[in-house]
This record gives sequence, structure tokens and C-alpha cells, in this order.
Amino acid sequence: MHVIAGKAVCFHEALQPAFKSYRNKSCATPAPLRMDESKWLSVWSAAARQPFDARGCGRAEFDRQRIPDCLDDAGITVNKNTIPFETRSPFQASGVRLGTPAVTTRGMKEAEMAAVADMISEVLLDIKNLDAIAKVRQRVRELTARFPLPY
Repeated sequence: MHVIAGKAVCFHEALQPAFKSYRNKSCATPAPLRMDESKWLSVWSAAARQPFDARGCGRAEFDRQRIPDCLDDAGITVNKNTIPFETRSPFQASGVRLGTPAVTTRGMKEAEMAAVADMISEVLLDIKNLDAIAKVRQRVRELTARFPLPY
């Protein structure tokens, strides 16, 4: 019965006008995450329903499997995901997914997402540089301090 109750609450919230507004904000927020080829990441969908495609990095020494761990060290949480038309095993996913609803809930908008994109690039362009990762972690702390969780 708890599952049915949970679904009922979810559907009730989804029917509220405020939810539609929140959803639209959440879908618009990741637009600044589109990174140009010089930063070698691409986004499949501005609605953040699809993960970043990290296949085109063009760097032989770059290990896509380390992306979530390195970003986590910098305070940016992502998870590995397959991407559309993936040819590799799901255990060797070529994409990462960002939970943009989480930053929308904090009140972040496009300007903050541009800063997040910059931080992601900083880490991934020099993935072995622990000092760069530490500096990004401090920037993440400063950003999230300005946008505390609303609970």
C-alpha cells in the first residue's frame, strides 16, 4: 500500500500548476551546459533527459570511466549512463548524467549552470591535476553556499 500511496502523492503533485513551472525551469536550466568542441563534451538533450556523450574526447590517455570519480572529488555528482546508440557494454558507459532538478530546487538558473559547465570543463581538461580539482571543489562549496537546500 505504501507504493500506491507514494504514486498517489506523486501524481497529485504533478497535477499542480507549480509543478509545471518547476519542470519548465528544470528543463531550461541545463542549456548553458552545452559545451563547444574545444571542451570536447556534448549534450544530447537540453532537457537533461539524456547524458553527456564523453566519447569524443580525442585524448588517448583519457579514461571515461574516471569522469564520475574525478567530478565527485570536485564536489560535482554525476553518474555513468549509456547514451543513445551506445555500442559499448552498459558497464562501460560513454556518458554521464547530471541531475539538473537538484540545482533547480536550490534556485540556480542559467548563469549558475554556466559556472557549473566551466567547473566540469576545468576538472575534465586536466583530470589528473589534484590542485585543480581542489580549487573546483572550493568553487562548488561557494556556489552551493549561496543556494542552500530549501528544507
